[in-house]
Amino acid sequence: MTVLVIAEHDNASIKGATLNTVTAAVACGAGDVHVLVVGHNAGPAAAAAAHIAGVAKVIHADSEVHAHALAENLAAQVLALQAANSYSHILFAATAAGKNASPRVAAKLDVAQISEISKVVSADTFERPIYAGNAIATVQSTDATKVITVRATGFDAAAAQGGGAAVETITAVADSGKTAYKGSEIAKNDRPELTAAKIIVSGGRALGSSEKFNEVMTPLADKLGAAIGASRAAVDAGYAANDLQVGQTGKIVAPQLYIACGISGAIQHLAGMKDSKVIVAINKDPEAPIFSVADYGLEADLFAAVPELVKAL
Repeated sequence: MTVLVIAEHDNASIKGATLNTVTAAVACGAGDVHVLVVGHNAGPAAAAAAHIAGVAKVIHADSEVHAHALAENLAAQVLALQAANSYSHILFAATAAGKNASPRVAAKLDVAQISEISKVVSADTFERPIYAGNAIATVQSTDATKVITVRATGFDAAAAQGGGAAVETITAVADSGKTAYKGSEIAKNDRPELTAAKIIVSGGRALGSSEKFNEVMTPLADKLGAAIGASRAAVDAGYAANDLQVGQTGKIVAPQLYIACGISGAIQHLAGMKDSKVIVAINKDPEAPIFSVADYGLEADLFAAVPELVKAL
């Protein structure tokens, strides 16, 4: 049997989460890995997908219908392809886009979706975190087709170069007519994307205000070339924007270096960043739970420690 990966892209390049999803697809061990690139004028993205190591074939559906990645049309395209090929596994990245389309595919196929897997045990058995990551469930599926979302932090990224897959163009499905694109408000950010950043510096409620958040965190992020994150408490208090939230109800990250400043380490936050390779915690409370997962902990006032760190850098 063959595994299908649904690529995420910006029509010009493949997004990082797709590389992690390809690794999970290869681990399923069911046979060849195909990648579906659905978009409008997405030829460059399809060409980039063909170079991913481990990919046997890229399937490209290009149409104005897919210009804005509407979940209804993407799901219809996946279902049309599934009807023709009978894939054993259909994998989406566990991103906002993947979580939007995958349940539609699972429902239409009348199968149970397996969400946010972090490990492939065998072709029909997977591990996934539950209870905010405090427990790992092992899930076995007997469905003929496994519809899966993949937690990118659980898998290494496949090499973006080294593959030589052929690109096959297929006919795009007709517009479902169920939804219409009206517009987008895009937040511009010169920093690395939070979920793809190799270094993240995060601030918590202890910073006290949005002014102090920017005053303390921005120089450190600038020095390290890092993305800026925040705890839910900081976001709820208005110190940071919603799209900076790291945690179970925010973004799941696993950078090479995660620096937590003034974050106590509630379970919700730890669930979003504890897979980071190196965790540094700065907090004046010696009992803060963040120290339980930190590789390096500094018990200090962040308003003194962070500026000193910036000067040292």
